[in-house]
Amino acid sequence: MSKRTGPSNPILQNLIQELKKKSREQSINLWKRVATDLEKPTRQRRIVNLSSISRYTKENEIIVVPGKVLGAGVLEHKLTISAFQFSDGAKEKIEKAGAKIVPLLELSKENPSGKGIRIIG
Repeated sequence: MSKRTGPSNPILQNLIQELKKKSREQSINLWKRVATDLEKPTRQRRIVNLSSISRYTKENEIIVVPGKVLGAGVLEHKLTISAFQFSDGAKEKIEKAGAKIVPLLELSKENPSGKGIRIIG
């Protein structure tokens, strides 16, 4: 059995470190939870379709997906969505719906307390 080494992507490693640091500084468990989910192997990371996001959210919510957002389905209202990765189709449909894509690190700086943020997936 090989030893688990974690993500090898340097961008993802830096993101995880920054989120954990934010969590320690602010004593906010939301960012630690997102970082822990991103540390999982790629096969175990969350993958969410736009149809699920649309179904389980309301207008103007802030959503975090600790994984990837795929473009299956239609986004029916405006949201702020933050995730590690977006498929090309998902990006197009999100912009078409008038929703906003915010990188995870930027969202953690804008809203360090994590108030009003929901994790989906």
